[in-house]
Amino acid sequence: MKPMGPLPQEFVDQAGVLTIGGHAADALVASAADTPLFVYDMTAIATRIARFRDAFPSIDLHYAIKANPLPALLAAIAPLVDGLDVASAGELAKALMVKPARAISFAGPGKRDDELTDAIRAGATLNVESEGEAERGFAIGDALGLAPRMAVRVNPDVELRGSGMKMGGRASPFGVDAARAATLVRRIVAAGAHWRGFHIYAGSQALDAQAIVDTQAATLVLAARLSEEAGLAPPLVNLGGGFGVPYFAGDVALDVEQVGAALGDALAARAPVLADTRFAIELGRWLVAEAGVYLTRVVDVKQSQGETFVVVDGGLNHQLAASGNFGTVVRRNYPLAVAARMGEAAAGEVSVVGPLCTPLDRLGDRIALPPVAVGDLIAIFLAGAYGASASPSGFLGHPAASELVVERS
Repeated sequence: MKPMGPLPQEFVDQAGVLTIGGHAADALVASAADTPLFVYDMTAIATRIARFRDAFPSIDLHYAIKANPLPALLAAIAPLVDGLDVASAGELAKALMVKPARAISFAGPGKRDDELTDAIRAGATLNVESEGEAERGFAIGDALGLAPRMAVRVNPDVELRGSGMKMGGRASPFGVDAARAATLVRRIVAAGAHWRGFHIYAGSQALDAQAIVDTQAATLVLAARLSEEAGLAPPLVNLGGGFGVPYFAGDVALDVEQVGAALGDALAARAPVLADTRFAIELGRWLVAEAGVYLTRVVDVKQSQGETFVVVDGGLNHQLAASGNFGTVVRRNYPLAVAARMGEAAAGEVSVVGPLCTPLDRLGDRIALPPVAVGDLIAIFLAGAYGASASPSGFLGHPAASELVVERS
């Protein structure tokens, strides 16, 4: 039997029935007409944002919409954050519907000319990933008669220890190596573009507060050094994010208050060149992951060579990450439950599998669950980030999952 991550108790009512935003799971499925279904609790997200504001009172908060770009969710989040970070023309178009262009930054190592054109025409900030990208941006700006807004994305000298995806401290497609960043800043200014500062992102999905504290301190030192080399103070330094959430057994939630206190101390002692600089933290997963639940219905319970398989109507085509096929090296189980029997003791070991014709379509591997029957709803938690939009929804032609945003009354 293999362990699962801890079940989030805020979704359980007194009868042991799953509720999301105060709504019973079966009622939500009925309102959506069927499963599979993602449900996002906006009240939980707003609570997360308020917690961030308390821990980081002087820091701007940006939402990285790649974590969950559902338009209804974006519309609810946008008034609560200071900026939106996008990584494609499609995300840019969604962001522009809910936030002014000056509050939007555009990152990504492979921006096409048409994407650069859209961003420059709208007035969004380009997080420039290379000298070549900057030169293309200058040419497009000249053709449009517009001065591009450009920040330099830096490939930092350090990496975020313990992060799920390391994005610094090594050769990388992301950003300009720190040794060349100041030269690019001077080129941006000389070309007549509006320099908007630095974007320095070292890694993601870290649960070690001290590792994040150390990385942020090193980022401030790096930003000061680059600013002095360039001879210019940056208007904004995006410190990246990297805040993780506890998906698996043994994971401990990140102490963001510890991170916030340490960052406050580091900012108080920052170099004079950064005295008038604003700072931002860019978060996606930490804001929305735990607020989402994926609901899928049992269509069969079968035996094979002594093992029990619970077959459900949704799978890796909607929830690739929960199947262990999205960036994890060792497959581990997300928290998972029978929606109507969350308070009941386990009856045995089962594997929860999806409907796809591949052995990779396994959402729960040899886990302990209460009795399961055809028609039951299975809930997979921490489904608010990198779910529907990060999964191969067209694989084998199954329907896309529905998505709902709910709030507690």
